[in-house]
Amino acid sequence: MGGTSISATSKVAVIGAGSWGTAVAAIVARQAPTVLWARRPELAEAIGRAHRNAAYLSEYDLPPSLRATSSLEEAVTGADVVVMGVPSHGFRSVLQEARPFLAPGVPVVSLAKGLEEGTLERMTEVIGDVVGAQRHPHGVLTGPNLAGEIMAGQPAASVVAMTDDRVAEDLQQLFTTEVFRVYTNTDVVGCELAGALKNVMAIAAGMVDGMGFGDNTRAAVITRGLAELTRLGVALGGQPLTFSGLAGMGDLVATCISHQSRNRYVGEQLGRGRTLEQIVADMKMVAEGVKTSRVVVELAARVGVEMPIAEQVVAVLYEGRRAADAVTALMLRSAKPELHGIA
Repeated sequence: MGGTSISATSKVAVIGAGSWGTAVAAIVARQAPTVLWARRPELAEAIGRAHRNAAYLSEYDLPPSLRATSSLEEAVTGADVVVMGVPSHGFRSVLQEARPFLAPGVPVVSLAKGLEEGTLERMTEVIGDVVGAQRHPHGVLTGPNLAGEIMAGQPAASVVAMTDDRVAEDLQQLFTTEVFRVYTNTDVVGCELAGALKNVMAIAAGMVDGMGFGDNTRAAVITRGLAELTRLGVALGGQPLTFSGLAGMGDLVATCISHQSRNRYVGEQLGRGRTLEQIVADMKMVAEGVKTSRVVVELAARVGVEMPIAEQVVAVLYEGRRAADAVTALMLRSAKPELHGIA
């Protein structure tokens, strides 16, 4: 960007050709020249040739103007905006590869809804580590955004969170279409944490679905999950109202109830008695909540916040606990006021 405003002539690089990266690239390609980076050369070539992503969202046409490449240098060189659609476990390494080609001042926007194992960092913190927090405006695009519905042109809303209001407003215009409404928010910490934490709660919601429980149980898990992620999010610096908005409640509901949700699917299969290894072997896309769950519990312990649902999700995922026993453990916890420690 180099200090100039983002415009319809700006070049946008979307890094990561998974389902959400592809959907965002399709949105932006209708607004500005856009390049989609795919790790696999054969996938990039197929996208360029057929204007479809055969690996993800194969039933949807991509804009003819969208270019694809497997070269990070080609994608990032000359870009005025870089959008990182890479899962949390590969986010740092890909951004490190892209860094030499990134011009000073170019905004970097994360699409990832996860936390980095080991460092416990949010993706915008990783961006700051790798390219310099002062050198590049950085933020997150997040909300209840299931990629298939976006590609089908169904109305949806999202949030672009950045501390720089001017850049946030430029990005808002870049991402907004007649069916994709984008709001701005300066609470980067809250928006980013909400997106990561809701995936863990979606695994819990899926578990109760897999065990055959009904709407009452699902509603209880979603509501108490919101209280839980709000407690931790506020303790880590997020603003309480963020968690009742699109990045919080909106994304939580969509992820907990949708059969398109990978995290809900993992929970559902756990609730039916399958092991994590069996479930992951059948999936070609990442369920961020699987890795994030342990980071969440570690972060909660660090700041002294109770996370009973997240703790039970970790116990089922990694400690051999049955989903039914996890539900029992939650139901037998000591009774307390509903709003106790919610924010």
